[in-house]
Amino acid sequence: MTPHISKRSTLAIATAVAAGALLTAGMTTGASAQPDTARAAAPAPAAATAPLSASARADLLQGAEDKAAATADRIGLGAKEKLVVRDVVKDRDGTTHTRYERTYAGLPVLGGDLVVHTAKDGSVKGVSKATKAAIKVASTDAKLAPKSVAAAAKSTAAKTGDTAKADPRAPRKVVWAADGKPTLAYETVVTGVQKDGTPSELHVITDAATGKKLYQHQAIETGTGNSQYSGKVTVGSVKSGSTFQLTDSGRGNHKTLDLNHGSSGGKLYTDADDVWGTGKPSNTQTAAVDAAYGAGLTWDYYKNVHGRSGIKGDGKGATSRVHYGNAYVNAFWQDSCFCMTYGDGEGNAKPLTSIDVAAHEMTHGVTSATGNMEYSGESGGLNEATSDIFAAAVEFKANNALDKGDYLVGEKIDINGDGTPLRYMDKPSKDGSSLDYWSSNAGNVDVHYSSGIANHFFYLLSEGSGKKTINGVAYDSPTKDGSKVTGIGRDKAEKIWFKALTSYFTSTTNYAQARKDTVKAASDLYGANSAEAKAVAAAWTGVNVK
Repeated sequence: MTPHISKRSTLAIATAVAAGALLTAGMTTGASAQPDTARAAAPAPAAATAPLSASARADLLQGAEDKAAATADRIGLGAKEKLVVRDVVKDRDGTTHTRYERTYAGLPVLGGDLVVHTAKDGSVKGVSKATKAAIKVASTDAKLAPKSVAAAAKSTAAKTGDTAKADPRAPRKVVWAADGKPTLAYETVVTGVQKDGTPSELHVITDAATGKKLYQHQAIETGTGNSQYSGKVTVGSVKSGSTFQLTDSGRGNHKTLDLNHGSSGGKLYTDADDVWGTGKPSNTQTAAVDAAYGAGLTWDYYKNVHGRSGIKGDGKGATSRVHYGNAYVNAFWQDSCFCMTYGDGEGNAKPLTSIDVAAHEMTHGVTSATGNMEYSGESGGLNEATSDIFAAAVEFKANNALDKGDYLVGEKIDINGDGTPLRYMDKPSKDGSSLDYWSSNAGNVDVHYSSGIANHFFYLLSEGSGKKTINGVAYDSPTKDGSKVTGIGRDKAEKIWFKALTSYFTSTTNYAQARKDTVKAASDLYGANSAEAKAVAAAWTGVNVK
């Protein structure tokens, strides 16, 4: 999804990797963070996600791939449909949730993704589908030529006002099933550069018979060292010959690169004495320290709290790139390079590398690998909110003395120029644009503003309504109907959202479905009649999702 950071808009910070406990391996020293000692950890519920090693996950994926045809038959798919395995998570009680893409007559089905929930004994407990429609089209022969479709897609990109230059790739034939009746279509990816300097990967879906544009979405998701925002921290490095490299071998070999104000490539940071940066933006290593630290925290968070090893759950680290462009006021996650990229902000003095920005960006990658909610309409708001939710979770878990956890987004990077944060989770409308509550118009609002509904839900679920002060920040969270919501604590709220994201959300999930899925997740974890499940329902009602 496209980052959306400017003085007139909210932050689109993308996927992060995870924070919490210290990991060490070889020459690597993990990003340091004070432990969360608020209370002793309770035993994990049977439905909680079980940690999976890379090899165990690979075995589950291979097993699912081997049985894909049989699974398609078991869940009643048509003869022309096939399943392609994309992800798998396993609960502590042995239940697996296997995520699939679908094909029809060999064509990708966009909006056809589904999750099969299988009990330990192999029986199918249920299926979560992005569409309930039967996948079928009259013919797979397109009336339009790919060349004309590409030209139309390029024109569409120009009309959006987002793309300064455009280069359409060869369209691919697909079945569009994300909205209404399945339709034979073309998907064209128009690459280029957006007007603010952000790379562009605009996906345009075109009816293969009429040439009508059916949908479009932007795929770029806007997102011992001395750091600028977190003080003196520990970052992962390895020694190579007589120099040190900013490669974190304890976290999947995550690398931090210097773009040197360019827009591609990048050079791996090296240092003679393994002391990185000065804490000042004038030193080019300082932004790298913040980026590497935030990536390490995010990795640790997902691994230690949710049992997920890396963004894709495969134990592989991503890449962080700093000093993108000149005075670029944004940050973004890009699946195509499995990397997160940071600008240096106004005057190249405020790099967008704070903990919550890093976690937000890398969480876009986690979302892409799991629920993959389309970055448009209500699903886009949920996508963006997921990054805000886990950005807050990572920041709280890190418990850094100079950047305490809060329910504010981007409070350190001063995008607005007046010291105010980009977003507020307790009352999102305080930023002047975000939505506090759901309405029928929510799907027509920019995703960085419609995300406020889920952000507000998460705050209410965690902390409850009314006034509260946490880590020195005063909050006052209202509800649409004036009801009082009692929070269940952030720890439980995080686990419920992660469970819903990885086990139930699909590409087309909207707010009404998110309510059902999070109630289901809470019921799985804590019981159908539990206080937690009831609190989830109450918090959604509080933001007018009924």
